[in-house]
Amino acid sequence: MAYEVLRKKQNPDGLAQRKPWLVAFSFGLLHGLGFAGGLSAAGLPAAHIPLALGFFSAGVEVGHFSFVAVVVALIAVIRRWKIVFPTWSLRVPPYAIGGVAAYWLIVRLAAF
Repeated sequence: MAYEVLRKKQNPDGLAQRKPWLVAFSFGLLHGLGFAGGLSAAGLPAAHIPLALGFFSAGVEVGHFSFVAVVVALIAVIRRWKIVFPTWSLRVPPYAIGGVAAYWLIVRLAAF
């Protein structure tokens, strides 16, 4: 996301730019397999894992849609204020997200 926001590159040269759905699908699949492994390690019978994964995924999607609805509502309210934000403020969200992600990565790698 930050790459597209900050660079606005016209010619997609990486896999994430050409096929973002494939990258998202791969990460989702890996995450689901890891979660399924955790469920089986916790002692959940193998027959119940697909149902547990389905409900977990449904709950995650409900959370995503709720978050997006709140953000869209906030954006709508902010746009009514007619405040002109400086150009540099467009770079704050991608860098903030990247900073938090880098922090979490370092903390988790250090704990490993």
